[in-house]
Amino acid sequence: MKKRRYETQKHITGLAMFMLFILGIVVLRYGWLQLIQGNELSERMKNQVGHDYAIQSPRGAIIDRNGRELAVSTMTKSLYVDPNHVEDPQTLAADLAPLIEKTEQDVLDDIAVGGGFVWVKRRMEQSEYEAVRALIKEKGYSTCLGFRDEAKRYYPNDVLAANVLGFVGTDDKGLDGVEQALDSLLKGEIKEKYLTTDRRDRPILDSIFSSSRHYRGDYCKTVELTIDSGIQFIVEQELDRAVAENRPKSITCVVMNPKTGEVLAMASRPSYNPNKFWDYKPEVWKNRAVSFIYEPGSTFKSVVAGAALQEQVVTPNQVFVDPGYVMVSGRRIQNWSGTSFGTVTFTDVVKQSLNTGFAQVGLRLGADKITDYAKKFGFGEATGIDLPAEESGILFDPEQMRDSDIATMSIGQSIAVTPLQLVTAMSAIANDGVLLKPYIVKSIRNADGSVYEERSPQEVRRTIESATDKTLIGLLEQVVASGGGAKAGVKGYRIAGKTGTAQKIREDGAGYMEGRYIASFCGFAPVEDPQLTVLVMIDDPSQGNYYGGQIAAPVASRIFSQLFRYMRIAPSSDPFAGMEPPKTPQPKPIKGYEGVVPEGMIVMPDFTGKSLREAARIASDKGLSFESEGSGFASGQSIPPNTLVDQGRSIVVYFKPE
Repeated sequence: MKKRRYETQKHITGLAMFMLFILGIVVLRYGWLQLIQGNELSERMKNQVGHDYAIQSPRGAIIDRNGRELAVSTMTKSLYVDPNHVEDPQTLAADLAPLIEKTEQDVLDDIAVGGGFVWVKRRMEQSEYEAVRALIKEKGYSTCLGFRDEAKRYYPNDVLAANVLGFVGTDDKGLDGVEQALDSLLKGEIKEKYLTTDRRDRPILDSIFSSSRHYRGDYCKTVELTIDSGIQFIVEQELDRAVAENRPKSITCVVMNPKTGEVLAMASRPSYNPNKFWDYKPEVWKNRAVSFIYEPGSTFKSVVAGAALQEQVVTPNQVFVDPGYVMVSGRRIQNWSGTSFGTVTFTDVVKQSLNTGFAQVGLRLGADKITDYAKKFGFGEATGIDLPAEESGILFDPEQMRDSDIATMSIGQSIAVTPLQLVTAMSAIANDGVLLKPYIVKSIRNADGSVYEERSPQEVRRTIESATDKTLIGLLEQVVASGGGAKAGVKGYRIAGKTGTAQKIREDGAGYMEGRYIASFCGFAPVEDPQLTVLVMIDDPSQGNYYGGQIAAPVASRIFSQLFRYMRIAPSSDPFAGMEPPKTPQPKPIKGYEGVVPEGMIVMPDFTGKSLREAARIASDKGLSFESEGSGFASGQSIPPNTLVDQGRSIVVYFKPE
């Protein structure tokens, strides 16, 4: 009995040990599979029963202040190839290439890359996608060809505001303009999803995933600009007309609301179509309103006049004697006409943009004051607008300025500004002397429509006192009413502003280019309630005149006129209506040359008032090389009269109708 019990216990123990042994093997095997080979087996299983699925959300839209679309994205299909599963590359290339507008060699090169994934064509048109999908189904290419969703950017207005908007490159990356500046907010979002499929790579329970395939994203925002596409269209239309009339190297215009700092329009020519940006040279992509610096010429005199009035170094009725030119530190500074206007008031100095008067005023202000006011009006530093590649401009260090530097800065030379800085400074004058930060982004909204960020006017500083500003506005209004900016006027409206004509600096910075100019006009209206500030800058006009008052002011006039109608701005009560126009001082001949004329040199004759035939004859008699611009009677010349020059020197005489 005991022996049987012992045998039974022995068998039970052996069975238990065997079971424990088997259990140990199972545990060890389980541990091996889970701990050692777990990741590998899990990845193999995932590859066998499904694949990762990238869900792409479209890039956020860019709209104007009225909700009109300027840049939008749609979801498109991109084609890829799995070279590891291509059985007959030559046949595949022959079938596929004609459908996607590629050569067979292009497709073969993609296959030759090898691996499991190579892009063949990204962001296909719908017709291309349909054709390739039919091919895959017909020829059974599903093992080696496939599609992925990607966002494609469209600019529905083509060229409109192109230099502001910029464009988007590969992988949904903004490469210029607002697209680049706000790329992190606009950029579409990609989420990876795992999709379970059957042995034929067909999704299982596809309806579960159908909604997520149209994922809108949590981070792509809609950006609303301050731009008004209606105003933008008017401006660009007028720039195209100005290009045809003057054949310039480029032309730029900025329209701003002076009471808020909002940029209502910003345009340049030449421009490009961002839908096909690759067809244009990179220099055409440049937004010259923020990334081009130049000497502003006489438009900067509005700032100098404001500084002089504020510092009480001059009054509107103060009398100046204009000799036609002044010598400062050995540098000759002359009037644009090369003639003397005699005894004039400071009001006349501003109206006629007399360099001699402004040089005297600048010297009274001194280097520190004139530089300080330039900085107060925003020059010498970037505005901080939401656009890439903004330049800061150039200002002299006042400690290193000579008297000649002060004098030339007073007439808009020896200083470099951007168009945006200049229109912002003029807007400060229109805004009772208060400088506002310019901005071009009005609001940013989340994908669900909620507000992410909203911009509002931001005061920077007061530039001059209110009383001084009103006096300055009165002077600038007379520039347009009866001075050098008369061609910027619009009948029935009060407009204030300043013209400018600046000689272009050589690219190496060594002096100025002969016969190369930048013509500009910057002004605001209506004077009694400013709602628009307009800057027109024409770079290097090659046809017709080059003075700002002759070619830039008329462009500004046409823009003002159309914008008054577009914005329904009522006509002003013209304070000059019914009044006898103030007498404009007439230029007087500069005192004749009284010294001995060296051999081989001549005294430059005065061509003023001469006809083209008479001027040509006089130049021939003197042995001068004669060139003319315009028609009618001589109104100015490139070299002042009574100046000693070499025989054979080239002289340009400017003519205009009486």
